[in-house]
Amino acid sequence: MQGSGFKLVWMHKDIAMATTKIYIVYYSLYGHVEVMAREVQRGANSVDGVEATLWQVPETLSGLILQKMSAPPKANDVPMIRPDQLLEADGFLFGFPSRFGIMAAQCKAFFDATNELWESQALAGKPAGIFWSTGFHGGGQELTAWTAITQLAHHGMLFVPLGYTFGSGMFEMNQVKGGSAYGAGTFAADGSREPTELELQQAFHQGKYVAEIAKKLKS
Repeated sequence: MQGSGFKLVWMHKDIAMATTKIYIVYYSLYGHVEVMAREVQRGANSVDGVEATLWQVPETLSGLILQKMSAPPKANDVPMIRPDQLLEADGFLFGFPSRFGIMAAQCKAFFDATNELWESQALAGKPAGIFWSTGFHGGGQELTAWTAITQLAHHGMLFVPLGYTFGSGMFEMNQVKGGSAYGAGTFAADGSREPTELELQQAFHQGKYVAEIAKKLKS
């Protein structure tokens, strides 16, 4: 009996070690990135042995400013993340709206707070993808991705581009579609446009794709 119990304990340990944890860390002011993040999570969780969790970065704007901007309430089912919690994950997908061609200040502030992790290179070797939202075509669909990669590089994380793995969806010309070889994306226009079915499919694909790579790296 004692031997069986010992074997059972090790079986539980093996199962725990086999789970690949993906953290989807995002900031969303008007909800567009949140919608994308939930689809990314669905894609990542479709991979066997993967546990994908949603996290929000802390807000830096005051409640009064958010009210004046007519921003909707934050998702109450998605917790805020601390920098040290990044250590728990095996891989990441970071999502954010664009601000003049770069990630929103809230996300930049979060990365700025990861200094201790950078000093120890604690995140080096972990795979990470990015996804985003811009207002229009000239709002930084690719520039936002390029500038975000610097955050990953300084941490030694492995940037996982989407490439053209989404297949024919990458070549769609009959409808407006965000995203590129760098990651999934959407257009918010004046704020009234919601992510399209094709953009959500791309987000799902990216979540699954990055999760599969993270799982391979872990094993």
